[in-house]
Amino acid sequence: MITLSGINRLYRTDEIETTALQSIDLEIERGEFVAVMGPSGCGKSTLLNILGTIDRPSSGQYRFDETDLTGLPEAGLAAFRRDHLGYVFQSFNLIDELTIDENVELGLIYRKVPRQERRARVAAAMDRVGIAHRARHIPSQLSGGQQQRAAIARAIVGDPALILADEPTGNLDTENGAQIMDILAALNAEGSTIVMVTHSPSHADLARRRIDMLDGRVVLSVRGAI
Repeated sequence: MITLSGINRLYRTDEIETTALQSIDLEIERGEFVAVMGPSGCGKSTLLNILGTIDRPSSGQYRFDETDLTGLPEAGLAAFRRDHLGYVFQSFNLIDELTIDENVELGLIYRKVPRQERRARVAAAMDRVGIAHRARHIPSQLSGGQQQRAAIARAIVGDPALILADEPTGNLDTENGAQIMDILAALNAEGSTIVMVTHSPSHADLARRRIDMLDGRVVLSVRGAI
Protein backbone atom coordinates (compact mmCIF):
# COMPACT_ATOMS: atom_id res chain seq x y z
CA MET A 1 0.00 0.00 0.00
CA ILE A 2 2.72 2.48 1.05
CA THR A 3 6.33 2.44 -0.14
CA LEU A 4 8.88 5.01 1.01
CA SER A 5 12.22 4.78 -0.79
CA GLY A 6 15.27 6.80 0.25
CA ILE A 7 13.22 9.50 1.98
CA ASN A 8 15.23 12.43 3.34
CA ARG A 9 13.88 15.63 4.88
CA LEU A 10 16.17 18.60 5.42
CA TYR A 11 15.21 21.97 6.88
CA ARG A 12 17.43 24.88 5.93
CA THR A 13 17.78 28.44 7.14
CA ASP A 14 20.46 30.98 6.27
CA GLU A 15 22.60 29.75 9.14
CA ILE A 16 21.78 26.11 9.79
CA GLU A 17 20.71 22.88 8.14
CA THR A 18 18.76 20.29 10.15
CA THR A 19 18.24 16.71 9.02
CA ALA A 20 14.85 15.45 10.21
CA LEU A 21 14.74 12.19 8.23
CA GLN A 22 17.63 10.19 6.80
CA SER A 23 17.36 7.47 4.13
CA ILE A 24 13.96 6.11 5.19
CA ASP A 25 12.99 2.90 3.39
CA LEU A 26 9.64 1.67 4.63
CA GLU A 27 6.73 -0.43 3.42
CA ILE A 28 3.31 -0.51 5.07
CA GLU A 29 0.82 -3.13 3.93
CA ARG A 30 -2.92 -2.62 3.67
CA GLY A 31 -4.60 -3.57 6.95
CA GLU A 32 -1.54 -3.02 9.16
CA PHE A 33 -1.62 -1.19 12.49
CA VAL A 34 1.80 0.44 12.88
CA ALA A 35 3.02 2.26 15.99
CA VAL A 36 5.94 4.68 15.56
CA MET A 37 8.03 5.38 18.67
CA GLY A 38 11.17 7.26 19.60
CA PRO A 39 12.42 10.21 21.67
CA SER A 40 11.36 13.78 21.00
CA GLY A 41 13.05 15.15 17.90
CA CYS A 42 13.71 11.74 16.35
CA GLY A 43 11.57 12.41 13.25
CA LYS A 44 8.28 10.71 14.20
CA SER A 45 6.06 13.68 13.44
CA THR A 46 7.98 14.52 10.27
CA LEU A 47 7.44 10.98 9.04
CA LEU A 48 3.73 11.18 9.82
CA ASN A 49 3.47 14.55 8.06
CA ILE A 50 5.11 13.12 4.95
CA LEU A 51 2.77 10.11 5.00
CA GLY A 52 -0.10 12.58 5.25
CA THR A 53 1.38 14.78 2.46
CA ILE A 54 1.29 17.76 4.82
CA ASP A 55 5.06 17.94 4.30
CA ARG A 56 7.16 16.92 1.30
CA PRO A 57 10.44 14.97 1.36
CA SER A 58 13.59 16.76 0.25
CA SER A 59 14.50 13.67 -1.76
CA GLY A 60 13.31 10.11 -2.26
CA GLN A 61 10.01 8.62 -3.43
CA TYR A 62 6.61 8.11 -1.80
CA ARG A 63 4.27 5.69 -3.54
CA PHE A 64 0.70 5.05 -2.39
CA ASP A 65 -0.66 1.97 -4.17
CA GLU A 66 0.17 2.72 -7.81
CA THR A 67 0.45 6.50 -7.42
CA ASP A 68 3.76 8.33 -7.06
CA LEU A 69 2.90 11.20 -4.73
CA THR A 70 6.39 12.72 -4.71
CA GLY A 71 5.93 15.12 -7.59
CA LEU A 72 2.21 15.84 -7.38
CA PRO A 73 1.24 19.53 -7.29
CA GLU A 74 -0.41 20.84 -4.13
CA ALA A 75 -3.89 20.60 -5.64
CA GLY A 76 -3.31 16.92 -6.35
CA LEU A 77 -2.05 16.32 -2.82
CA ALA A 78 -5.07 18.14 -1.36
CA ALA A 79 -7.38 15.89 -3.37
CA PHE A 80 -5.43 12.85 -2.20
CA ARG A 81 -5.78 13.88 1.45
CA ARG A 82 -9.50 14.56 1.01
CA ASP A 83 -10.25 11.24 -0.65
CA HIS A 84 -7.87 8.78 1.03
CA LEU A 85 -6.76 9.94 4.48
CA GLY A 86 -8.26 10.32 7.94
CA TYR A 87 -6.48 12.20 10.73
CA VAL A 88 -6.63 11.90 14.52
CA PHE A 89 -4.70 14.56 16.45
CA GLN A 90 -3.50 14.79 20.05
CA SER A 91 -5.37 18.08 20.53
CA PHE A 92 -8.55 16.83 18.80
CA ASN A 93 -8.71 19.84 16.39
CA LEU A 94 -12.49 20.08 16.50
CA ILE A 95 -14.09 23.37 15.41
CA ASP A 96 -15.48 25.02 18.54
CA GLU A 97 -18.38 26.77 16.83
CA LEU A 98 -19.78 23.60 15.21
CA THR A 99 -21.76 20.83 16.87
CA ILE A 100 -20.17 17.39 17.05
CA ASP A 101 -22.18 16.00 14.14
CA GLU A 102 -21.31 19.11 12.07
CA ASN A 103 -17.62 18.56 12.84
CA VAL A 104 -17.88 14.95 11.70
CA GLU A 105 -19.82 15.92 8.59
CA LEU A 106 -17.49 18.67 7.37
CA GLY A 107 -15.14 16.50 5.30
CA LEU A 108 -18.08 14.94 3.47
CA ILE A 109 -19.31 18.40 2.52
CA TYR A 110 -15.92 19.14 0.94
CA ARG A 111 -16.26 15.88 -1.00
CA LYS A 112 -19.72 16.98 -2.17
CA VAL A 113 -21.43 13.89 -0.78
CA PRO A 114 -25.25 14.30 -1.03
CA ARG A 115 -26.91 15.47 2.17
CA GLN A 116 -28.95 12.35 2.86
CA GLU A 117 -25.89 10.14 2.44
CA ARG A 118 -23.86 12.51 4.62
CA ARG A 119 -26.33 12.26 7.47
CA ALA A 120 -26.40 8.48 7.28
CA ARG A 121 -22.60 8.25 7.28
CA VAL A 122 -22.26 10.69 10.17
CA ALA A 123 -24.78 8.79 12.27
CA ALA A 124 -23.02 5.48 11.55
CA ALA A 125 -19.55 6.86 12.37
CA MET A 126 -20.69 8.44 15.63
CA ASP A 127 -22.50 5.30 16.68
CA ARG A 128 -19.40 3.27 15.87
CA VAL A 129 -17.33 5.17 18.43
CA GLY A 130 -20.10 5.55 21.02
CA ILE A 131 -20.68 9.29 20.71
CA ALA A 132 -24.09 9.43 18.97
CA HIS A 133 -25.80 10.78 22.09
CA ARG A 134 -23.58 13.88 21.96
CA ALA A 135 -24.36 14.79 18.34
CA ARG A 136 -25.86 18.23 19.03
CA HIS A 137 -23.37 19.30 21.66
CA ILE A 138 -20.40 21.56 20.94
CA PRO A 139 -16.84 20.41 21.73
CA SER A 140 -16.52 22.44 24.95
CA GLN A 141 -19.44 20.47 26.41
CA LEU A 142 -17.60 17.16 26.00
CA SER A 143 -14.85 15.51 28.03
CA GLY A 144 -11.44 14.95 26.47
CA GLY A 145 -12.22 11.30 25.83
CA GLN A 146 -15.52 12.19 24.16
CA GLN A 147 -13.83 14.82 21.99
CA GLN A 148 -11.28 12.26 20.83
CA ARG A 149 -14.09 9.82 19.99
CA ALA A 150 -15.65 12.60 17.91
CA ALA A 151 -12.30 13.20 16.21
CA ILE A 152 -12.07 9.50 15.35
CA ALA A 153 -15.61 9.60 13.95
CA ARG A 154 -14.55 12.54 11.78
CA ALA A 155 -11.50 10.58 10.61
CA ILE A 156 -13.43 7.46 9.60
CA VAL A 157 -16.66 8.95 8.22
CA GLY A 158 -15.22 9.11 4.70
CA ASP A 159 -14.02 5.47 4.82
CA PRO A 160 -10.35 6.46 4.31
CA ALA A 161 -7.72 4.06 3.03
CA LEU A 162 -5.31 5.22 5.75
CA ILE A 163 -5.81 6.63 9.26
CA LEU A 164 -2.95 8.70 10.68
CA ALA A 165 -3.00 9.19 14.46
CA ASP A 166 -0.57 11.64 16.09
CA GLU A 167 -0.37 10.92 19.84
CA PRO A 168 -4.13 10.19 19.98
CA THR A 169 -4.02 9.48 23.74
CA GLY A 170 -1.49 12.17 24.68
CA ASN A 171 -4.06 14.52 26.25
CA LEU A 172 -6.13 11.82 27.95
CA ASP A 173 -6.08 10.08 31.30
CA THR A 174 -5.29 6.38 31.53
CA GLU A 175 -8.88 5.13 31.33
CA ASN A 176 -9.87 7.30 28.38
CA GLY A 177 -6.59 6.53 26.63
CA ALA A 178 -7.28 2.81 26.95
CA GLN A 179 -10.77 3.28 25.52
CA ILE A 180 -9.40 5.19 22.51
CA MET A 181 -6.85 2.44 21.90
CA ASP A 182 -9.65 -0.16 22.04
CA ILE A 183 -11.49 1.80 19.33
CA LEU A 184 -8.39 1.99 17.12
CA ALA A 185 -7.69 -1.72 17.58
CA ALA A 186 -11.30 -2.53 16.67
CA LEU A 187 -11.09 -0.36 13.54
CA ASN A 188 -7.92 -2.17 12.53
CA ALA A 189 -9.56 -5.56 13.13
CA GLU A 190 -12.30 -4.44 10.73
CA GLY A 191 -9.70 -3.69 8.06
CA SER A 192 -8.56 -0.09 8.60
CA THR A 193 -4.87 0.68 7.99
CA ILE A 194 -3.51 2.80 10.86
CA VAL A 195 -0.17 4.52 11.47
CA MET A 196 0.09 5.94 14.99
CA VAL A 197 2.80 8.02 16.65
CA THR A 198 2.94 7.36 20.39
CA HIS A 199 5.22 7.69 23.42
CA SER A 200 3.40 4.90 25.25
CA PRO A 201 5.01 1.43 25.08
CA SER A 202 1.78 -0.20 26.29
CA HIS A 203 -0.23 1.45 23.52
CA ALA A 204 2.43 0.55 20.96
CA ASP A 205 2.07 -3.07 22.08
CA LEU A 206 -1.53 -3.00 20.85
CA ALA A 207 -0.37 -2.38 17.29
CA ARG A 208 0.55 -5.20 14.93
CA ARG A 209 3.95 -3.66 14.25
CA ARG A 210 6.25 -1.25 16.03
CA ILE A 211 8.78 1.03 14.38
CA ASP A 212 11.45 2.69 16.53
CA MET A 213 13.15 5.85 15.29
CA LEU A 214 16.32 7.62 16.39
CA ASP A 215 18.03 10.65 14.84
CA GLY A 216 15.81 10.60 11.79
CA ARG A 217 16.32 6.91 11.00
CA VAL A 218 14.31 3.73 11.44
CA VAL A 219 16.41 1.64 13.85
CA LEU A 220 13.96 -1.21 14.57
CA SER A 221 10.83 -2.68 13.00
CA VAL A 222 9.07 -5.48 14.90
CA ARG A 223 5.89 -7.26 13.82
CA GLY A 224 3.30 -9.30 15.62
CA ALA A 225 2.22 -7.52 18.82
CA ILE A 226 -1.43 -8.63 18.48
